[in-house]
Amino acid sequence: MKIGLEQVREIVGKVWIWVVVGISIGALIHGYVPEALMLRVMGGEAWWSVPAAVIVGVPMYTNAAGVIPIVEALLGKGAALGTTLAFMMSVIALSLPEMIILKQVLTYRLIAIFIAVVSAGILATGFLFNLIL
Repeated sequence: MKIGLEQVREIVGKVWIWVVVGISIGALIHGYVPEALMLRVMGGEAWWSVPAAVIVGVPMYTNAAGVIPIVEALLGKGAALGTTLAFMMSVIALSLPEMIILKQVLTYRLIAIFIAVVSAGILATGFLFNLIL
């Protein structure tokens, strides 16, 4: 029980700031970004919305819990599901801090292969969901 509580404290200590940041960004999107703009930029009709979402997501960093409020706000404003999924996956899998961590164990060639394969999967998922839904 003692070890379990220590682990919970450690995990919550690492995650809480990202959850607060995610909720703050989500609140800003929800309150201040016009719905018409969101539909033009991240709507399913714009073919470039999925690649743009991936590019925007790369410099950001959050964990899975921190990105959920942002995704909820984007979907609430009318962003296409595939575009939102692509954004969410790129924030977590392709972020610059993630690449710095991977550099500790991988060569530049392997990191480039990782980025190519993951990017292709994210783009395919985004386009597929936008096509279906």
